[in-house]
Amino acid sequence: MTALVAFAACDDDKGNKANDLGVGAQCTETAQCDVETQECLLDFKGGYCGVKDCTADLDCPEGSRCVAHDDGFNYCFLICVDKADCNVNRDLENEANCSSSITFVEEPQDGKACVPPSN
Repeated sequence: MTALVAFAACDDDKGNKANDLGVGAQCTETAQCDVETQECLLDFKGGYCGVKDCTADLDCPEGSRCVAHDDGFNYCFLICVDKADCNVNRDLENEANCSSSITFVEEPQDGKACVPPSN
């Protein structure tokens, strides 16, 4: 039983469910995004697999939340603790930042989300 627990703890090297689903991954076309509800958002440098125009966290894949972006649109952005969480599926030149300077559409307002660089 101990070996099974140790294996399960080490199995998820990508961080969270949203990373497994490709949320926040860089892309050039929607077909590269893992979940049918996601699209390749080309408003961001390197593209960003996510959901645009969310109105609630329930609109977002698990491990992401609905954020009001400063461009006037809402997006499902990957939640994070630090910058490394944001870049599992992104190249160095297109890194996203783990930011607390955001506004979540729903409470609670605490926490951070991966904000990709705008084009």
